[in-house]
Amino acid sequence: LYLAPEARFDHLLTLPEAADVGARVNAAMRAIEQHNAQLAGVLPKSYNLFTATLLKELLKKVSEIPASVDFDAFGRIYEYFLGEFARTEGQKGGEFYTPASIVKLLAQVIEPFHGRILDPACGSGGMFVQSARFVAEHQRNPAAELAICGVEKTDETGRLCRLNLAVHGLEGDIRHGGNVNSYYDDPHNATGQFDFVLANPPFNVNAVDKERLKEMVGPGRRFPFGLPRTDNANYLWIQLFYSALNRQGRAGFVMANSASDARASEQDLRQQLIEARAVDVMVAVGPNMFYTVTLPCTLWFLDRGKAGTPRADTVLFIDARHIYRQVDRAHRDWTPAQIGFLANLVRLYRGEAPDSTFGGEEAEAKLTEIFGTTHAYADVPGLCKAATLAEIEAQGWSLNPGRYVGVAAGEAISDEDFREQFEALNEELETLNAQARELEAIIARNVAEILEA
Repeated sequence: LYLAPEARFDHLLTLPEAADVGARVNAAMRAIEQHNAQLAGVLPKSYNLFTATLLKELLKKVSEIPASVDFDAFGRIYEYFLGEFARTEGQKGGEFYTPASIVKLLAQVIEPFHGRILDPACGSGGMFVQSARFVAEHQRNPAAELAICGVEKTDETGRLCRLNLAVHGLEGDIRHGGNVNSYYDDPHNATGQFDFVLANPPFNVNAVDKERLKEMVGPGRRFPFGLPRTDNANYLWIQLFYSALNRQGRAGFVMANSASDARASEQDLRQQLIEARAVDVMVAVGPNMFYTVTLPCTLWFLDRGKAGTPRADTVLFIDARHIYRQVDRAHRDWTPAQIGFLANLVRLYRGEAPDSTFGGEEAEAKLTEIFGTTHAYADVPGLCKAATLAEIEAQGWSLNPGRYVGVAAGEAISDEDFREQFEALNEELETLNAQARELEAIIARNVAEILEA
């Protein structure tokens, strides 16, 4: 970033007591935007609302930060305040912030070392920041390795994202505000263009105007498998993520549990996705991992490059619902060791060596405890199962990890597992009843036609 003389601390700190400090700080913000295009329209300019005494004290405190402090520290400070803001904002906070431990696991599994990365529901940009941190932890320069592209419907949140990138020393092409909407708009011409997609889209959105999407349906388009008949956008998002990937691209995203077992037209869309050999890993996540909802969710990982590998006809299911750290009464997260363990479990399944960069000795010890010193992948009841396409077909093309992983020997089925299984069976019963009613109507019409003849 370039800072004009009037925007530097040494200038602002020497302003006389009689000066309008708020106006001068606002002018400094405008000067920064003028000389740094990536920050245009991003910085706040309401410092005139604060007293001169408060602003002078704040400037003095910030100026006392040693010059030797790593630049990334400022990014971590910004992340901290974003997280605290999201926590206090409740439901609104969840619209722009995904808890860091969730995002870290997504990045660890898709391994965005180099290439173009897209988040079409980018919020405040946490997916980009954690991807950059993954690159930095492997001794590379994120700014040189990643080309960042994002879409954010809310203008204010898009500005938060651009500022988040800036304080982390990153730049990106973030389209936000106006009338941009990822369902209808494709400002990055994304189809087949990205190496990585990371996202936490809004769940179970209704009232999407499917008439506007009909020209985007078909092979090589944004919705290659078709549109769901149900008024639910989950499988619109899933197809947007899939279609944005190039032939070797990987995606990691958060999704409502219901999408893993959804019936009717959504089941058909899911079957096509599975048969395309794109679904790589599914991770069940327990409740209370998010600030805004207590419900569990599922992490989906797609890999369009796996079709030519030995795991082409399998999907790895991981039940991580019982892996967590209790932060407080209402919130959970994953420790670095837990994230490292789960990511390395995926690497074993892929036939890759474990990566000790994240999680350290504790993650390594857990991996050895379960898989032995050879670190060879094996199914573990209650934890993981590599299911074949035939097994998945037998389960009605379900991608619910609980259907495959089972429970460890000696463990009773939990209330949560029972509830999920009961809900899945009830949904299947409702679908069968609906199909039966359709068949009854067809039979009745046929009988009536015969009698009339």
